[in-house]
Amino acid sequence: MNTLTPGTVVLVGGGPGDPDLITVGGLRAVQQADVIIYDRLAPLAVLDQARADAEKIDVGKIPRGPQTSQDDINAMLIGHAKHGRRVVRLKGGDNFLFGRGGEEAIECAAAGVPVQVIPGVSSSIAAPALAGIPVTHRGLSQGVTIVSGHVPPDDPRSELDWASLARTKTTLVILMGVKYLPEIVTELLGAGLDDQTPAAIVMNAGSDQMRVLRAPVSQIAEVSQREGVTPPAITIIGAVADLELVHAPEADRG
Repeated sequence: MNTLTPGTVVLVGGGPGDPDLITVGGLRAVQQADVIIYDRLAPLAVLDQARADAEKIDVGKIPRGPQTSQDDINAMLIGHAKHGRRVVRLKGGDNFLFGRGGEEAIECAAAGVPVQVIPGVSSSIAAPALAGIPVTHRGLSQGVTIVSGHVPPDDPRSELDWASLARTKTTLVILMGVKYLPEIVTELLGAGLDDQTPAAIVMNAGSDQMRVLRAPVSQIAEVSQREGVTPPAITIIGAVADLELVHAPEADRG
């Protein structure tokens, strides 16, 4: 995409943490935007590349803090686009992986607003990679399963079959799973997952606050609580979590 068309919404994945992880296309969209609507986990340094007259709107959802509803965000995207502006929706990671970008695209399309998508580097694969953990590796894992842990396994809102996940033998990557990690681990172990299965947590991936914690899965929740892990953090469970193919800062083992 070379030039943004007025009246268009562009969903831009910014990558996790490091602003250098945004794609060339994503950066170009930011540079051309009239309006940039961004989240708190977006690479905020990228905003310095925007035009001086570009309007920047923070709609980040702070846990137990100020919130901008998704309906309000959708209305902003549509409203600015219908006024002929070039609108960029900037997020960390990728908009279409637990980023609610699909909802935004559908609402814009229903309102007759053209939508373009510039994929981003997802934290689900970038965070492990930055910690030196390949989510697939010959002889260890032939696949990867990416899930959200934002609700506990016994919550009626949970649509995941954790017992099946415990038996898949693929790498399990859990996003938004800090709060309910003890319950998730208990469910996986109860379903037969070997308690010595390697696990790792990557916190603040791609930033200068990045930390990597490693322990057997039976101990990873305790390590997380002891070390004061807070979002954003990614949990990796599987044989690959024992690999460390590049130097990672503070690669602590529980």
